[in-house]
Amino acid sequence: MSRSLSSPPPSSPVSRRSVLATTAAAATAAVVAPLATAAPSHAAAAAAALPDGTSKDKVLVVGMDGLRHDVIATANAPHLTSMMANGTYGTSLLYANPMAATSSGPGWSTISTGVWPDKHGVRENSFAGKNYGRYPGFLARLAQVRPQLSTYAAVDWKPLDTQGTVTPGADAKLVLDGDRDGYTGHDATIAAETESILRNQNPDVLFVYFGQTDIAGHNSGAASAAYRRAIEVQDGHLGRLLAAIRARPSYAAERWTVIVATDHGHTDSGGHGGSAIEERRTFVLAQGPGIAAGARPADTRLVDVAATVFRQLGIVPDPAWGLDGKPIQERSTDPFEALHPVLAGRADETGIPAGVLGWTHTAPSGWSVVNSAMGTGGVAEWRGWAFATDEFWSRTQRDQHRELNVRSRGVFAVADSDEWDDRASSGPYDSTLVTPAYAVAGKSTVTLGLTTLYRQEGSQSARILASWNGGTPVEVKRYTSDVVSQPQSLPLNVPSGAANVSFRFHYTGSNNWYWVIDGVKVTTG
Repeated sequence: MSRSLSSPPPSSPVSRRSVLATTAAAATAAVVAPLATAAPSHAAAAAAALPDGTSKDKVLVVGMDGLRHDVIATANAPHLTSMMANGTYGTSLLYANPMAATSSGPGWSTISTGVWPDKHGVRENSFAGKNYGRYPGFLARLAQVRPQLSTYAAVDWKPLDTQGTVTPGADAKLVLDGDRDGYTGHDATIAAETESILRNQNPDVLFVYFGQTDIAGHNSGAASAAYRRAIEVQDGHLGRLLAAIRARPSYAAERWTVIVATDHGHTDSGGHGGSAIEERRTFVLAQGPGIAAGARPADTRLVDVAATVFRQLGIVPDPAWGLDGKPIQERSTDPFEALHPVLAGRADETGIPAGVLGWTHTAPSGWSVVNSAMGTGGVAEWRGWAFATDEFWSRTQRDQHRELNVRSRGVFAVADSDEWDDRASSGPYDSTLVTPAYAVAGKSTVTLGLTTLYRQEGSQSARILASWNGGTPVEVKRYTSDVVSQPQSLPLNVPSGAANVSFRFHYTGSNNWYWVIDGVKVTTG
C-alpha cells in the first residue's frame, strides 16, 4: 500500500476442514458456547509484546483461506476492491494431484516458502514429506538473514503453527484453534490483536490468517450468499488493519506493503482438493511502494508472495534458497508474453467456455512454426506448435498432468499430439518451433535456458536442434522420459567462425502426449 493510501469430482477427505456441509448445523451449535467464553476472554487479553521494529519498509501479509477470487466482485468487499484499484492483482491456477492436492497444507506451504510442492514436499494435509528445513517459510528466512526485524504471526488453523508452515521465526505469535472452537470468533480475535499491534507497537513484518471463508465454502458452497457474507466479514477485518496502519503516528515516514493471498479455491457446491478449475483458483493482491496501481498481470503465480516480501524489504534472495517465485511487480521477459493481444477463443475445443481467450498459432516476432511434415485434420487449436495460457490449455482434459505446468507463466508454447488427435486426422503429428538467430560471434559458449513440461509415450519424440550460421540443424538435446515442469539449461560450445545460432524444437507423435516450453532465454559467455 502506498503511503497515500481462484473429470473426477473433488474429494471430501482431502479437504482441510473437519467441518463439512453435511454437519453444518451441528457444527454451528457446537461452536456457539465455546465462542461465548473462550474468544471474548482472549480478545480482552493484552496483545503480544513485540521487539521494537528497525525498518521503515514494512510488510503485512493477509491470508484468506479458500477465497475464490471470481466471487469477490459479487460480495460487499470495498477494501479488497480498493486494493485491486490501487495495487497489482494477479490471478492464476494451482497444481493438482499427483503434484499436490488443492488443499490448505500444500497451498499455505507454497505461499510461505515461495516454492512449489515438488520442493517443499507438502502434498496434502498430513504434511508428510515436508521439507521446511531446506525451504523454510519467509518469516523463518527473515529470522536468519534479518534477525533485527520485528515479526509477528497469527493463525487459527493450528497446523500452520504445529507443522512449522508459517509461524517459525516470528518474534511473537497468536495461535488459536478454529477447528475446535469455530473460525468466526477466532478470526475476529486475530483482527483485534493485529489491529492493536499495528496501532500501538512497531512491527516490521506480519502474517495474519483468516479461515472462515473456507468454512463457508465447505458448508454452503462458493455460489452461496453465506460465502459472500464470509468474504464481507473478512474484508471488514482487512479494513481494520489498513485503517490501523494509516493511523500510526509514524506512518508518513514508513513504506508499507500489504499483500493478500489465498491457498486454493472452491467448487460452486462446496469443496476442494481436486482438479476442477474452480478448486485451482488463486490470487496474489499487493499494494505498496513500486507496485503498479490497477495492474492485472498474467504472469503472477502463488509462489510470488515470499519473493515480494523480500523485494519490499530490500532483500536480494540468495540463489541457493531455490525460490520459484518472483516479485509481483517484476514482469516476465519471455518472448511468448507479447502474444496476449492476439489470443483467441475456442475453435474445436467445445468444452472450454467461449469467453476464455487463451490460444493462438501466431508466433512471436522472429519466431516461426514449420508444419510442412504435419498431418491433416485434427483439433484446430493444436495443429502444430501453438501458444496458450494455463487457463485455456489445462481445461482441454483434466487429470493428464496438464495441471502440473506450474513453472510456466502467462503464455507458453505447446505441442500437444494427444489433444490434436481428438478429431479425425491423418498422418503424423510433426511440428517444429524455430527461434530467431542469436549473435554469438566472438563468444566461446552459448546457453539455452527454458522451462519444460514433457510427457513421454511410445514412439513420440522431442528434440532440440541448433543451427549455426543458418546451416543444417544438429541435435543437441533429446527428451526420452517425463520432465515435470523443470528449468533446463543447455550450454554449448560455439564452433569456430560461427556468427549466430538458432534453435529448433522438433516434436513428433501420434495421439501421444505433449511438450511445453516457456521462459526461453539465450545467453553467451
